[in-house]
Amino acid sequence: MGTNTTIRGPIILTADGEYFDFTAPDPRHFTLNAIAQGLSNTCRFAGQCKTFYSVAEHSVHVSHLVSPEFALHALLHDAAEAFIGDIPTPLKRLLPDFKEIELNVEAALFKEYGLPETIPDEVKHADRVMLEVERRVLFDRHDPWEETEGLPLPKMTLFRFSPVEARNWFINRAKTLGVRWTHWYE
Repeated sequence: MGTNTTIRGPIILTADGEYFDFTAPDPRHFTLNAIAQGLSNTCRFAGQCKTFYSVAEHSVHVSHLVSPEFALHALLHDAAEAFIGDIPTPLKRLLPDFKEIELNVEAALFKEYGLPETIPDEVKHADRVMLEVERRVLFDRHDPWEETEGLPLPKMTLFRFSPVEARNWFINRAKTLGVRWTHWYE
């Protein structure tokens, strides 16, 4: 899209300065830069937790809870949220059209990174474990949640990094997992 073109449609501008179309995701836009930027600025739990806690930090933690063969998928399990935002799961269940868009973006993103389209069960389990850890640390109420009831909890620290720190931590983790640093224009 040229600079004299009026931008229309379901499109956002990415950190790389490129337009991302929700209805036709271009794999070139799934750069490590754009993913890290979006996830590090997105707060979990619709921002309702006691302190800022990013999806980027959450994703790195999940990547450490799984076996090495699933670590990259775990790191990228919420990467679509860098482009579509983080909608809490209870609300997402009420929005089937949104879920369809999310699955379409995920499928294109996972394909770009050579990952299976379906998130592995081990990653889903680690994500639920993190949900329970986060709930206990980031909220004062500790009512049992159906999704996490009975899960064993690892001893771990939530750093609650600033967006810049979370972005760097995410990028470094991705690099250790073999992801090349990319901007769209490279």
